[in-house]
Amino acid sequence: MADPASHAQPSTTDGQSRRDFLLYATSTVGVVGTGLALWPFVQSMNPAADTLALATTEVDISKVQVGQAITVAWRGKPVFIRHRTPEEISEARAADNADLRDPQKDAQRVEKPEWLVVIGICTHLGCVPLGQKPTDPRGEFGGWFCPCHGSQYDTSGRIRKGPAPRNLEVPKYAFINDHTIRIG
Repeated sequence: MADPASHAQPSTTDGQSRRDFLLYATSTVGVVGTGLALWPFVQSMNPAADTLALATTEVDISKVQVGQAITVAWRGKPVFIRHRTPEEISEARAADNADLRDPQKDAQRVEKPEWLVVIGICTHLGCVPLGQKPTDPRGEFGGWFCPCHGSQYDTSGRIRKGPAPRNLEVPKYAFINDHTIRIG
């Protein structure tokens, strides 16, 4: 028979230190594994590369005549660029003191008075208002008209009539030179 003293149990501190090590090691592996498993889901919430590539766009405005408007795409949204006439500028400035739902002076919405740059999405339900073509209805205020629910915007893109709660949004933009605008 074997001597019972030769098969003695390890001391309590040795057992606790091994148990603590195993607990910390498995916890660490579990945390790292969970992080690696969640990484693809977190990455999928970041913007796609094609969207980031469209973060800015440069537009040549040299051929846009006074009174004309063009539409360009930026981040999948239509952006209206209008070369305003002196009459449109004076109408927009005269309305600065009108009772506006979303009060904003014309000078706050433009960098150069003759150029208006707005995102062409109605702030009511996300429709694209009419008013870019010379034959489009522009409503009572000469800007844009959304035929879906009757929202009317003035020559500064401010809501003047209808259910839209806010003005047409002005994106971040800058004039690179006299002939080029960078949007974004």
